[in-house]
Amino acid sequence: MGIFDRFSSLLKSNINDLISKAEDPEKMLTQILVDMRGQLVKAKQQVASAIADEKRLRDQADAEFKQSQDWERRAMLAIQEGRDDLAKQALVRQAEHTSHGEQLQATWEQHRLETEKLKNQLRDLNDKIEEAKRKKNLLIARQRRAQAQQRIAETMSSLSEKSAFEAFARMEERIENNERMIKASSEIDDEFTGDTLQREFKQLEKGAVGVSVDNQLLALKQKMGMLPAPAPAQNRALGAGQRDEETVHAEIEHPTEEKGR
Repeated sequence: MGIFDRFSSLLKSNINDLISKAEDPEKMLTQILVDMRGQLVKAKQQVASAIADEKRLRDQADAEFKQSQDWERRAMLAIQEGRDDLAKQALVRQAEHTSHGEQLQATWEQHRLETEKLKNQLRDLNDKIEEAKRKKNLLIARQRRAQAQQRIAETMSSLSEKSAFEAFARMEERIENNERMIKASSEIDDEFTGDTLQREFKQLEKGAVGVSVDNQLLALKQKMGMLPAPAPAQNRALGAGQRDEETVHAEIEHPTEEKGR
């Protein structure tokens, strides 16, 4: 099982455990991100170790090839000095270091490819964690909206209960009934208590006030030109005198007729 396979299994196990125990989604998401970052740190350490192994293999292969070149120079020096025996031994050593170098280089090439895969997986893991961080805020907002909707639904459900509205209606009816009782009591007090004669004169005074208001309205309309102006008081008196005089003359001239009537 590879490094990231072990990390993936461990991370899934931790997340499933959190989901089964979590009551607060916001805390759960935060904890998941904390675990992800912890696993990312461990993965980075493992990849760094793999890169260090790769570099060590490269250095060892280079060292072997360098040793091969050194023994080749020594073999050439021995030939120049006429020491073919030493030259042969040097060539044997050169061949050994070349063989070791080639083996190390092959191992390094394979390890380098594996390390590149690990580095790519590490990049993917880092990108997924960053994406999870961005989604966290969105998921938390959606969770809070869902909670708000649930609270609203619960509130509306409680308001839809008939008991509260029925109690309100009963209280309204009771208040209206109290108002009617107070009004009835006041009418009874006004009608059956106090000085009856004085109350009747008050009613007459109210009527007189009404007549006075009517006269004021009539005068205002005459002032505005909406009605003809009243005749002068002197003319009204003269007219009344003439009518009285005509009545007297009529009675003198026809006394019998008036009596007969």
